[in-house]
Amino acid sequence: MAAAAGLLCRGPLFLRRSTWRSLTSQTEGEARVTRVLWEKFPRASAIKVVDISGGCGAMYEIHIESEDFKEKRTVQQHQMVNQALSEEIKSMHGLRIFTSTPKPP
Repeated sequence: MAAAAGLLCRGPLFLRRSTWRSLTSQTEGEARVTRVLWEKFPRASAIKVVDISGGCGAMYEIHIESEDFKEKRTVQQHQMVNQALSEEIKSMHGLRIFTSTPKPP
């Protein structure tokens, strides 16, 4: 349980497009993955990247809300994220992906 508690010490970062660059509490790996995702999903309304490996960059949890996912099945959405991160994934042990489309106002 102590190892799991260590993983939970960092809170998730929920980054809106307008503020993601101003936050400095991300790890280098979280910032790199976030940058790549904003480049690949410019229409995203929100991106959250959390290093769930305790800061070593081996495993990430990613949440992306984007219009790009509209009318696509979940597996297709996840394939889009995997393709966007194809280079970064080579050095990862695991990746949790959560995708969604923006809710109407």
